Amino acid sequence: QVQLVESGGDLVQPGGSLRLSCTASGFSLDSDAIGWFRQAPGRDREGVSCISGNGDLTAYEGSLVKGRFTIAKLSAKNTVYLQMNNLEPEDTGVYICARAPAAYSDCSVLRQSQYTDWGQGTQVVVSS
Repeated sequence: QVQLVESGGDLVQPGGSLRLSCTASGFSLDSDAIGWFRQAPGRDREGVSCISGNGDLTAYEGSLVKGRFTIAKLSAKNTVYLQMNNLEPEDTGVYICARAPAAYSDCSVLRQSQYTDWGQGTQVVVSS
């Protein structure tokens, strides 16, 4: 019943922008946190960003992402967005959204174990 469906991935040139969408069903975005993760060939899955259920807390991976990426949600559409600007080749990967149940006021991009439901991902390729 719980489903997460990503969309918005594309091939873009360095410096370009994308907005990824994660549409959720079977649970409330107002009570559960949503995280964005990415995985590239030869690398472990890494956290990118997350937003708490109440929307008061957002977190980002670090200097690699912070300042370029922004996470937001539109609860009325059951959708969480990841706006990615100034994309770099190192941003290439499959971007996956995930649910952390009952994470109303907190989330973490590092504690991957708290995420119990995962989407299939959307491919982002940053290349000239």
